[in-house]
Amino acid sequence: MSDDNEEKPAEKDRVIEKAYAKTRKSLIARLDNWEDQKTWDEFYQTYWKLIYSVAIKSGLRSEEAFDCVQETILSIAKQSKKNLYDPEQGSFKTWLMNMTRWRINDQFRKRKKDTAMAGGDWDDDRKTAVIDRIEDPNGEVLDRIWDTEWKQGIADAALSRVKAQVSPKQYQIFDYYVVREWDADKVKKKLGVSMAQVYLAKHRVGAVLKKELEKLEDETE
Repeated sequence: MSDDNEEKPAEKDRVIEKAYAKTRKSLIARLDNWEDQKTWDEFYQTYWKLIYSVAIKSGLRSEEAFDCVQETILSIAKQSKKNLYDPEQGSFKTWLMNMTRWRINDQFRKRKKDTAMAGGDWDDDRKTAVIDRIEDPNGEVLDRIWDTEWKQGIADAALSRVKAQVSPKQYQIFDYYVVREWDADKVKKKLGVSMAQVYLAKHRVGAVLKKELEKLEDETE
């Protein structure tokens, strides 16, 4: 596979990004009468991939997963407005997981209803759904999925914040060299930069990334 092909986003990724933009716009519109939309927009951009990925791995289709993202964040916004979240009762990470679990279940109930109305076979559609095991009182399957996706989600959110703080060139070098793990010489040739620039980008962008990861960890405590 050529380098050019490596840089071209897959069709699936383009569809997801398009759905992300549409869902985000719809969500902000529904928050129209609430204060501090900027905060909720940032919250959405931080956690949407996490919620979406868990929903997909639970057995939802892409459109259902985006509905789950929107409804989860709307539910959190409503609860936050009423101060229903109590940090003393558990971590934010667990609270967000439970909010996501309930919205995933809502989507499966909606699918069941829609399938029944259409005369489809819900049982066959549901047999392989991970949600069957997620609804286990122990919640072990969802816990494992959530822990894995949480780590990746926090990393993605931190990278997104970093991208807005460094130059496009430095971020591109960092992305190739650190994120994609390209050989330094390959990065040098591909981007037409010096070896010193490669190592400098690794150091500078890496330092910003570390700070953003620490901020996100503090925010979720």
